Amino acid sequence: MELKDVVAIVTGGASGLGEATVRNIVAYGGKAIIADLQDERAESLLRELCDAVLYVKTDVTCEEQVQAAISKGKEAFGFINVAVNCAGIAIAQKLLSKRGIHALDDFERVLRVNLSGTFNMIRLVAAAMENNAPDVDGQRGVIINTASVAAFDGQIGQAAYSASKGGVVAMTLPIARELASSGIRVMTIAPGLINTPMFATLPEEARASLGAMTPFPKRLGEPNEYAKLVSAIIENTMLNGEVIRLDGAIRMQPK
Repeated sequence: MELKDVVAIVTGGASGLGEATVRNIVAYGGKAIIADLQDERAESLLRELCDAVLYVKTDVTCEEQVQAAISKGKEAFGFINVAVNCAGIAIAQKLLSKRGIHALDDFERVLRVNLSGTFNMIRLVAAAMENNAPDVDGQRGVIINTASVAAFDGQIGQAAYSASKGGVVAMTLPIARELASSGIRVMTIAPGLINTPMFATLPEEARASLGAMTPFPKRLGEPNEYAKLVSAIIENTMLNGEVIRLDGAIRMQPK
């Protein structure tokens, strides 16, 4: 699949990894549907990228809102052949601390957004992709999820986040196997320390220190490096059912 032929729905597409993905797809002639809750940032992208993008306010945990985003995307652009799941939240909370026991509601909220929200988009967009015309390989669509190195190297205080991202990793292969008969590929990217808005609030010294933890290159990753990997996955049909770490060889320490 060539990027110029892509119509992608990108959750969390108004900022960070999602925004970089939207920008990269549009730069190569594709179209994008931004499924996000950040009105102001999304509207700014709409003004900049004009007819190449559509914004649909979307809570990924809501079946009706995700289905509406898919339907409006198809209405605007004719079809959707790529989905990139970047929406997610993170918390830092120990199981046992001076503040008390880890709140069950917080644990379930992270799983609901990061894991159930990703699954919600996968199942609904796959149903839409099934109706696409196949290419020469029989391919009808590509779904790319976002996990984290925390799925493998979770730190103290990351039980909820690691569990949610570990679930995204675990469901990649079985869903890829199931959707193979429909010509839909499923991949997951597990980023390391990426310079997203979450890091923007930190002092430069703190960001440099975090970046130095990466064996090579000794810096934070950039969102456009994630977007470039998304592009490579889209274009390489043999990539399927796998998780790719985008982390500069980092292995996170316990804390």
